[in-house]
Amino acid sequence: MTTATPATQDTSKATPAIKQDRILIIDFGSQYSQLIARRVREAGVFCEMYPYDIDTARIQDFGAKGVILSGGPESVHDENGPKINQAIFDLDVPILGICYGMQAMADHFGGKVHASDVHEFGAATIEVTGDCKLLEHIEDEPSKLHVWMSHGDKVIEAPDGFDIVASTPSCPIAVMANEDKKYYGLQFHPEVTHTLQGQVLLSRFVHHVCGCAGDWTPDNIIDMRVAQLKEQIGDKQVLLGLSGGVDSSVVAALLHKAIGDQLTCVFVDNGLLRLHEGDQVMQVFAENMGVKVVRVDAEDRFLEALAGETDPEKKRKIIGKTFIDVFADAARDVSANSDGKPVEFLAQGTIYPDVIESAKSHQGKAHVIKSHHNVGGLPDDLAFDLVEPLRDLFKDEVRKLGITLGLPSKMINRHPFPGPGLGVRILGEVKKEYADILRQADAIFMQELEKSGWYEKTAQAFAVFQPIKSVGVVGDGRRYAWVIALRAVETVDFMTARFAHLPYELIETVSNRIMNEIADVSRVTYDVSSKPPATIEWE
Repeated sequence: MTTATPATQDTSKATPAIKQDRILIIDFGSQYSQLIARRVREAGVFCEMYPYDIDTARIQDFGAKGVILSGGPESVHDENGPKINQAIFDLDVPILGICYGMQAMADHFGGKVHASDVHEFGAATIEVTGDCKLLEHIEDEPSKLHVWMSHGDKVIEAPDGFDIVASTPSCPIAVMANEDKKYYGLQFHPEVTHTLQGQVLLSRFVHHVCGCAGDWTPDNIIDMRVAQLKEQIGDKQVLLGLSGGVDSSVVAALLHKAIGDQLTCVFVDNGLLRLHEGDQVMQVFAENMGVKVVRVDAEDRFLEALAGETDPEKKRKIIGKTFIDVFADAARDVSANSDGKPVEFLAQGTIYPDVIESAKSHQGKAHVIKSHHNVGGLPDDLAFDLVEPLRDLFKDEVRKLGITLGLPSKMINRHPFPGPGLGVRILGEVKKEYADILRQADAIFMQELEKSGWYEKTAQAFAVFQPIKSVGVVGDGRRYAWVIALRAVETVDFMTARFAHLPYELIETVSNRIMNEIADVSRVTYDVSSKPPATIEWE
């Protein structure tokens, strides 16, 4: 059993200095909302994101130096369309409305919003016809900005006190501003890379309009978190399930810096890892960093539990349950051999998107964290308090922390790997033979991607074992052996993805190496499906 702390709670009693300049982001349901928060963080300013129906008391207590209203799929004319809480305007701080946020602000102050069934989606050029502090000296060409539009409704009459600053032929009010109150509205999306000056514009808002410093940096975050961890943990012992993935690796490095050998990591080798991954984890943490790591060889236990099962969802559950059982046994051993200092804390790699998505799934009222990649469901005799030092960080921030802490770039910047490991990349039943073949094929694919420079150009790439045999020809003989599929995708948010257009020569090299070096493979295919309709993983 574990107990969690609220998402906004710092482990120290007072708000750390680097969090005192903070931006509140109100989410109206845009697919880009988290991207807004990431862009603000990239500007060196702390921010948090909450749903539009956040309690008034939490708005007042947040201490925002500025507010950003996100876009969203609704219309202000919908009977139950989201509205802006008056408490946001009562804060008397600068406000930036983006897309739906602009429309809702215009509607709130008596402007006119045109309800349209015609959507404007894609690149656009706005003409800057007025002056405002937000756009001062920001342009792609004289009096023009190249931006990204994604909207149906649009503001056709600005509220009293607002000036029209920019427009397009189809959008009469692309930017509006009330300089007295420091309220700004943008019909386009500055958070996406297609808006060329978007990051500059958001930086202008948080720094020059809101007056925030740029103290939210990796070095400062590490110093803050180390101090908080020392205060929270004291002289107690901490247990961490180390997977070798980015999140748990950064947690391990951070905790080791804060509390040294009070930390014990349990690394469960389930037999479903990538080639030599277990040895690499031990080398990085145990040998090079001096972290206490207990390695548990549980390959036989996992394979026995998976025997005969072909359903992908059931395989996931079996792997998850077996991991909990193995980890629990190791945790009991660690506690029994802790020299009278029982383990009181369990560290987990929960990151901020987990917090946001869990809050969404509970209508913004709860802070229950997804158990994916975390150790949930431990037996009642293992009662720990949680330590979640990455809870308020995005993935890109976690990676930056890892590099700053000295972890190898190859470990920190590698492609995502599913929690169940190769278990979801082996179609049908999982067997050791299949896992060994897949490990070798995947390693060859990764080697060639890295050698060609395509590893950095793809967001995720991997090999898949297909439990079907195909006839091949080797020399003067025939080979009846397994089929391997290759998958590589390009994506920003992993919600949509396009298959990577790898050069034919590269695919040919990978295919030839796999079939020449792995006697049990007779055919290699390349997956050209995009998401949607396909998913990124095969399962």
